[in-house]
Amino acid sequence: MATKNKTAETEVSVTDFINSFVNKEEKKQDSFRLIELMQEWSGFEPKMWGPTIIGFGTYHYKYASGHEGDAPFIGFSPRKAEFSLYVSTQGNGDENILNDLGKFKMAKACIYFKKLDDLNLNTLEKLCKSTIKYINENHECPCRN
Repeated sequence: MATKNKTAETEVSVTDFINSFVNKEEKKQDSFRLIELMQEWSGFEPKMWGPTIIGFGTYHYKYASGHEGDAPFIGFSPRKAEFSLYVSTQGNGDENILNDLGKFKMAKACIYFKKLDDLNLNTLEKLCKSTIKYINENHECPCRN
């Protein structure tokens, strides 16, 4: 039986979400700046995905297991402790790209950072654009490989 992704696009206002969810002024400013950058790099308007993820663009995926759903090309969440960044380093053709990203922690499906000043924005732009390019060419996130 096919299962659907639990994180789906919603109609919640991104601005309202940030103003109500983010309680530190620096994190609010970083969130709004990251929205501007990701919108510019992706060409997509920001949309809420689930209760806390701000995503840009959308694509449909379906796996051999039957799991399918829609997901944003790129996105982030301004979590309380740190930001969660939803981009992929796989499939970008440069395995050393993270060496230039700045101060962050890595998990399987996302990158965590405390503040936008901790990141090299040129490198972040390359990561965002390469993630979108890979998904457009392969119709799935390279993080799923």
